[in-house]
Amino acid sequence: MANPRTWTTARKVLTARRRLDKIRAFLSTTLTPESKLVRVFNFAAGPATLPLEVLEQVQAEMTDWQSSGMSVMEVSHRSKAFIAVAQEAEADLRELLGIPANYKVLFLQGGATGQFSAIPMNLATQDATVDYINTGAWSKKAIGEARRYAKVNVAADESASNYSTAPGQPALKLTAGAAYVHYTPNETIGGVEFPYVPATGEVPLVADFSSTILSRPIDVSKYGLIYAGAQKNIGPSGIVVVIVRDDLIGKARPGTPMVLDYKGMADNDSMLNTPPTFGWYFAGLVFKWLKRQGGLTAIAARNRAKAERLYGAIDASGYYRNPVAKEARSWMNVPFTIPDTALEKTFLAEAGKAGLTNLEGHRSVGGFRASIYNAMPLEGVEALIAFMKEFQRRHG
Repeated sequence: MANPRTWTTARKVLTARRRLDKIRAFLSTTLTPESKLVRVFNFAAGPATLPLEVLEQVQAEMTDWQSSGMSVMEVSHRSKAFIAVAQEAEADLRELLGIPANYKVLFLQGGATGQFSAIPMNLATQDATVDYINTGAWSKKAIGEARRYAKVNVAADESASNYSTAPGQPALKLTAGAAYVHYTPNETIGGVEFPYVPATGEVPLVADFSSTILSRPIDVSKYGLIYAGAQKNIGPSGIVVVIVRDDLIGKARPGTPMVLDYKGMADNDSMLNTPPTFGWYFAGLVFKWLKRQGGLTAIAARNRAKAERLYGAIDASGYYRNPVAKEARSWMNVPFTIPDTALEKTFLAEAGKAGLTNLEGHRSVGGFRASIYNAMPLEGVEALIAFMKEFQRRHG
């Protein structure tokens, strides 16, 4: 007589096979050769929309990269082929941003949040004072982490405006001899953007460019250190870019983990440990895509046009409202509200059916938010505006 366990195993295998057969039958009847993927307009704040042209290249190379018979994810980071990818990505980024020769470019892990700790550990002693400008959620998180490693002076605090403003230069209460000054040029959640670069004299300026990097030209020489999570304008999540001036490297305090020590990473070309190879490869393809678009001057013109078009529609509607002071409005993240909050779920549901996704505001602020990074085409913004007008006509 057969063992009951054998019968149980056989039934499980049969059930699994039947499920697989059903799936195969479904795919054979629904995914014909004429089937075409329909892309939505993805307004997510991050991970965010990526250039379709790059996604298609990655798709084509997924199983056979450079005729190697392997995916790039299966190639050793120590191989000549991948080292060439890494070097080319850095060269293209240097060209796009005009990075001076006396700056190191690092491709690291841990996201921008990891840099909240790495920055004070590399740039400040435990008894040093560091200045932070608080303009929103990400500034607050950076401040909270920095307080574990140094004395923090909040040089300006915009919480009284509910983080709808950026402080002017005269309002900054900077510390003479501070180890560095930190600010967030663009607050992803609140949609607040600095309209200027803070002047800090001889004190190094540190900036979290996660949600605005590569959206326009910047003068890197004004900064001691720039860092940016990848998942907005660089590529998929999992990698963070750090651009740091040479004289700020090699000063990490004792006890700094080696993966957070800028000198250790710089000395090993960002490969002290196994780097996020897929993200690095993808970032390199995005840099080349940006160069084909005409570089950052051309992409800036497109981004400005998208933002002006969307803000113009909001302001002219008499129905939608953007809470941010006009001089501090973000090009990348556009929050807006409607008078009747009870209609928010209806707005999101109908927008989703129209192919406009991820428009919900951050859970901490509510409302809506349209993130319009480099890869969002003007057509997507126009489609959103058209939907907003129709929604207002029916519900306003």
